[in-house]
Amino acid sequence: MAPKRFSTVNQRRALPARQSGVALFISLVLLLVLTIIGVSSVQTTSLEVRMTRNEHDTMLAFQAAESALGDGEAIAQGLSSPASFSEGGANGRYIIAPMGQQEHFRNEAAWAANGQQAPTFVDGVAEQPQYIIEHIASVTIDMQAHQLDDPYAGGADDRVDVYRITARGVGGTAQSRVTLQSIYGQPVD
Repeated sequence: MAPKRFSTVNQRRALPARQSGVALFISLVLLLVLTIIGVSSVQTTSLEVRMTRNEHDTMLAFQAAESALGDGEAIAQGLSSPASFSEGGANGRYIIAPMGQQEHFRNEAAWAANGQQAPTFVDGVAEQPQYIIEHIASVTIDMQAHQLDDPYAGGADDRVDVYRITARGVGGTAQSRVTLQSIYGQPVD
């Protein structure tokens, strides 16, 4: 008996006459879905980075304004009289605007001309913080008459000068601004 010879030519698999390409279609759809997920992730990350940067700028501006507010309050604490205050606002000291007129802290020209740069240096900001002080009123308080020997004799009045201190801070960019205010009462003996 003779050995059998195998012919490789005739043993080729017969391919279907027409392939449908389902595997290619599914692969392309999966690739498209993964691309959309990847692009969406990049956009979300980019948005989160911008939000974090804006939050950092706002916090930096807040800290700068808070620093200037403290400096303005320290200046107000050292005042013995509102005599240095004027309508023109020399050295950032204003008499409060009359009713119906624009308040000084809302006026950009007032900040540019007479806003006092805070003595405390703040690092990393686009502009150093400023403050203005407005004298609101001098108020007389007569509540301590009971501390005298004769509570009906009078003369136990205390005067309190009331100031509005407005501070403005700028963050790492000029678009991030924070304005803070406090009302400060300085007792005058």
